[in-house]
Amino acid sequence: MEEPILVVMAAGIGSRYGGLKQMDPVDPYGSCILDYSVYDAVRAGFKKVLFIIRRDFEAAFREHIQSRYKNRVETACVFQELGDIPEGFTVPEGRSKPWGTAHAVYCCRDQIRGPFAVINADDYYGIQAFQTMYQFLFRTPAQLKSAC
Repeated sequence: MEEPILVVMAAGIGSRYGGLKQMDPVDPYGSCILDYSVYDAVRAGFKKVLFIIRRDFEAAFREHIQSRYKNRVETACVFQELGDIPEGFTVPEGRSKPWGTAHAVYCCRDQIRGPFAVINADDYYGIQAFQTMYQFLFRTPAQLKSAC
């Protein structure tokens, strides 16, 4: 069975906030909320974290966020790009804002081959949430069927 992957939606623009809140520090040590989530996810058993980001802040994200997890957990990035849509669809003229959650997860289609959980980069979940996610996702199909 494939190991569960944690997918983190970190491509938000933060227009109401006025910046990239997923990267802003929230404690005296420079940690952002995302750091707490990755820490709790690894403690819960997740071995890979897939970040959904935008190309326009890729360098800053890799330098200030993704680099923190080196040698702690496997990480990768995928890009949520406006034109990455299913065949047969077109981007409406004048559209510049990214699509929503379903599109963000769609952009991960080449990186996910098994169970996964999706979180927001700027929400705090706590260790118990990650433990529950991981334990649920690590169940076999037979275990899932018997739980219903």
